Amino acid sequence: MQVARIAELLKAEVLTSGCDTSRTVEYAFSSDLMSDVLTRDYEHTLLITGLANLQAIRTAEMSDIGQIIIARGKEVGAEMVELANTCDIVLIKCEYSMFRISGLLYEAGIKPVF
Repeated sequence: MQVARIAELLKAEVLTSGCDTSRTVEYAFSSDLMSDVLTRDYEHTLLITGLANLQAIRTAEMSDIGQIIIARGKEVGAEMVELANTCDIVLIKCEYSMFRISGLLYEAGIKPVF
């Protein structure tokens, strides 16, 4: 599923301006613990987290995750958006809980990492 379609499905806002939202996502991983994210390599994966800070961007960058959804309507600072743009990571803000986001994406055909 394309990132733009995911944002539409979740009624979410894409915060990054220069990133390609036509990328395909096959898998999703939900976690607020970035050390859990670092346990594997990810391809075509979306990170769902409530962690709205630079650590989430740095972790995604190290794990080759190209798209992040910030859940629970958390405020995302300009510095985080700027870093995501620099790292070519699509950053999406969603009002839904991580549980709801995960369920909607699973129902739409996105597979879990585990």
